[in-house]
Amino acid sequence: MFERVGRLVYRGRWTLLVLTLAGAVLVAPLGLDLFGRMADGGFEDPRADSTTSAQWNDSWYGGHSPDVVVLYRHPSVKVRDPRYRKAVHESLRALPGRYVRGMVTYWTTGAKRMVSEDGHATYAVVTLKGDERRAYAAVAARLRNVENLYVSVGGAVPLLSELNDQTAADLARAEAISMPVLLVLLVVVFGSLVAAGLPLLVGLLAVLGALVLLRLLTEVTEVSVFSLNVVTMLGLGLAIDYSLFVLKAFREEIGRGASTEQAVVRTMATAGRTVAFSGLTVATSLLGLLLFPQMFLRSIGLGAAAVVLVAVAAALIVLPAVLGVLGPRVNALRLTPDFGRRPSGGGLWHAVASSVMRRPVVYLVAVTVVLVALAVPFLHVKFGNVDHRVLPAASESRRVAETLDRDFARNSMAPVDVHVLVVRSFTGEPALPGPLGQGHTPISAVTPVSPVDVRPFVRRLERLPGVTGVEVAGVSQDHGAVRLAVRYSQDPMSDAARALVRSIRAMAPEPNARRVVVGGSTAAQLDLQDSLLATLPWMALVVCSVTGVLLFAAFGSVVLPVKALLMNVLSIGASFGVIVWAFQDGHLASVLGFTSTGAIEATVTVLILSVVFGLSMDYELFLLSRVRAEWVRTGDNAAAVASGLQQTGGVITSAALLLLVVIGAFSTAGITIVKLLGVGMFVAIVVDATLVRALLVPASMRLLGGANWWLPPSWRRLHRRVSLQEGAPPPGSAPPGSAPPVSAPPVSAPLRSALPLTGARPPASAPPPAVGPSPAVGPSPAGVPARAIAPPPEAVLPALTVNGRPAVFGADTDPVPLPVEPARPEWVRVAQGRTRVVRADPHGGWAWAEVDE
Repeated sequence: MFERVGRLVYRGRWTLLVLTLAGAVLVAPLGLDLFGRMADGGFEDPRADSTTSAQWNDSWYGGHSPDVVVLYRHPSVKVRDPRYRKAVHESLRALPGRYVRGMVTYWTTGAKRMVSEDGHATYAVVTLKGDERRAYAAVAARLRNVENLYVSVGGAVPLLSELNDQTAADLARAEAISMPVLLVLLVVVFGSLVAAGLPLLVGLLAVLGALVLLRLLTEVTEVSVFSLNVVTMLGLGLAIDYSLFVLKAFREEIGRGASTEQAVVRTMATAGRTVAFSGLTVATSLLGLLLFPQMFLRSIGLGAAAVVLVAVAAALIVLPAVLGVLGPRVNALRLTPDFGRRPSGGGLWHAVASSVMRRPVVYLVAVTVVLVALAVPFLHVKFGNVDHRVLPAASESRRVAETLDRDFARNSMAPVDVHVLVVRSFTGEPALPGPLGQGHTPISAVTPVSPVDVRPFVRRLERLPGVTGVEVAGVSQDHGAVRLAVRYSQDPMSDAARALVRSIRAMAPEPNARRVVVGGSTAAQLDLQDSLLATLPWMALVVCSVTGVLLFAAFGSVVLPVKALLMNVLSIGASFGVIVWAFQDGHLASVLGFTSTGAIEATVTVLILSVVFGLSMDYELFLLSRVRAEWVRTGDNAAAVASGLQQTGGVITSAALLLLVVIGAFSTAGITIVKLLGVGMFVAIVVDATLVRALLVPASMRLLGGANWWLPPSWRRLHRRVSLQEGAPPPGSAPPGSAPPVSAPPVSAPLRSALPLTGARPPASAPPPAVGPSPAVGPSPAGVPARAIAPPPEAVLPALTVNGRPAVFGADTDPVPLPVEPARPEWVRVAQGRTRVVRADPHGGWAWAEVDE
C-alpha cells in the first residue's frame, strides 16, 4: 500500500506541490481569522449541579458572572463622598445603550461588600448586550474615562480578551524562539541547508493547518482559547519529528545509488509506514478526550487529533513530493559534516546497547527505581480550577480580581450559590375545561415566593463552620426559586471551602422545598473532579484497546502491546510527579514566572495524560519497528534488541531533541496552563527518550527473550488480516530503492554444501523469515541495503520464488514476512563485499549464512 502511495506521489509531485501552495495561500486568511472567535472556560460538566446553577443565575436572575467589573480608587476621597458617586455615575451614564444592558454600583444597591475595607475603592458591575466581545471593544475606552479616579477593568469579557491577546503573543514568541534553534540543529543533524529547511517547511504547513482546522471548528462548536497553543505546539513538533524520519530514510536510499523515484517509493514503504502507524496512535490517544463532556477537553482533543493527521499527511505527501523534485539535490548547500550518516557499528549507542544486553536486570531495577522516585510527589496531588492566576501577574484583569479578593470582603464575587425551589400551591380552584376546540382554560395563579419561605434554611446555613453570612441574592417568581449567596472566608480552592460545599449538599431540604441546587466556583471544582474520575476509566479502556490493536497489527505480538502500555505508565507517572513538585509545590514558580495556587488544574492533567501517552507510543513504534526487523531476520532476540537500539538511538534522540525545542519555546508562554502542559510534555519526552526507550525497554525485552514475539496460533490468521505489511513486488522487479541486479560469481556444489548456516532458528510461534533488507551483522555497516542478485545461468541453485513471483528483500525498517519454499536458497548481497544465503528445509525451519565474495 505505501509503495503504491509513494509511486503516486512521485508521479504527481508537481501537481501536488502546486495544489499545496495554492491551498495554503487561499486558507491562510481563514486561519488568521481564528483569533477572537475562541471561547473562555469550558472546564465545567454540562450535566453537573454547578453548571445548572450558573445557567439559572443567567436566565432566572439576570446574570451571575459579571461581564465587566470596573474598579475605582481615589487615594484620599472616600466612597461616601458625593463627588465620588457623581464621577462614577456620569461615566457609566455616558456608555452607549446599544452595548450595555445594565449596571450595578454601591449607590444603587447599598451593598457594603462593594466598598473596600479602607473606604477608598469601589466597583461597578456592567452587563453587556449582544455580542459581548464587540460590545466591550466599543465601551472599553469610555469605561476608563473617569475624572479624578484611578480606573481598572476586569471581569469575564476583559479576561477573555486578554487571554486571546496573550495567546497570540505567546504563539509568535514561541515560533520566533524555536525556528532559528531548530534550523541550527537540523543543519547539525543533516549537514545540508536544503535538507535542514524541509522539516521546517512541513512544520509551518502543520501550523497553518492547525489554525484553519480550529477556525472551522468554531463554526460547529465552541473552541477553547487555550487550545491554540496546545494544538500548534503538537502540530509543529510532530511534523518536524515525522519529517526527520522520512528525510533520513530518503537520503539513505539516495546514498545507496537509488534513483529518485526508487528512493521516494522505498522511503514511503519503510519510514512512511512507521510514521503512519505513529500518527494513528497519537491521534487515537487524543481522540479519547472526546469522551469527556468538558468543552475544553473536547475541543483540544478534536483539534489536536486533526492536526496530528495533518502533520502525517504533510510528512507523507508534501515532503515526498518535494523530495521527488529535489532528488540528490536534497544534500545541496552542505555546511557541516553529515552527523546523521555516520556508520553505526560503534560509538555511544553501540556501547549502550552492549551494556544493557550484558546487565539487563541491573538496568531494569535501577531505571524503575528512578521513575518511581520521580512519581512520588504525585501521591499528594491536589486538583483545582482555572482562575485569573493563569494570566501573568501584570495582567489588568488579574490585578482587578486580586484587588477585589484582598481589599474587599473575601470572595465577594465568588459566593456559594444555593438555589431553593419552593413548593407552591394554587390560590384558587381552577376552572373546568371548556368544550374541545374552544381554546385553553387558564389555571389558577400560584402563591408567590419570598425570602420568608427560605428563612429556616438560611438559619441552618449560617450555623455551618466557615460561613460568614447568608443573603438573598435573587427571587424568581416564574420558577418559584430563591437564590442564596453563602459568604465564607476561605480560599475557594481550599479543603475547607470544599468541605463547606459538601456540607450544604448533604443538608436535608426543608419540608417546603422541592429541590436544592448548589453552585459556585468551589462546587464547580468538585463536580469537575467527579466528572473526570467517572470518565477517565472509559477513556483508558478505549485508548488502550485501540492502541493495543494498532501495536498488534504492527508487530504481530500480544506481549509487546501490554509491555508498551506498562512502560508508558511509568513514563507518565514520572511526568506527573515532576508537575506536582514544580507547579503545585511551587519549586519552579520563580524560574518559570507563574503563581502557584497550591493545586493542579484537573482538566490539564487529563490533557497531559492523553498527549504524553501518544508521544510515548511514538518513540516506542520507531524502536520496535527496527527491533522486529532484526528479529524476523535473525530469530535472535538479544541481537535484535541490541541492533535495534543501536540503529534507532541516534535518530530517536535527534527527534526528541527537536521536539523538546518546540515544547521548550511554548513553555515560555504567559498562560500558566500552557506552561504546565509544556513542562509536563518536556519531562515526559526526556524521560521517555533516555531512561525508558534507551534503557528500560531494551532491558525488559532482553529478559523476556522470545516471549516478546509470542502469538497464539489461533491469532496468526487474524494478524495477517489486520497487519499493514507490504506485498511482494511484481515479478521480475528489483526492490524499490535497490541497485539493478548484478550477477553473482558461480558457486561450486562443494562450496554450497559446506556453507555454515549460522543463523538461529526462530521458535515455532515466530513469524516466517522476512524477505527484506536488513543491516549486516558484525563488521557490515548498518543501513546498507540488500541487493537482489540474479543467479547466472550456470548456477545450480534456482532462484527463490513465492507464488510464482521472485522473493526479494523489502525495507530494512519494515520487513515483509513471506513463506520460503523448501530447499530453495536465494543469493542476496547484504553489504559491501559480503553475500548471504537463506536456506529453508522441508520442516519449515530456516537459517542463513554470510560469506565473503
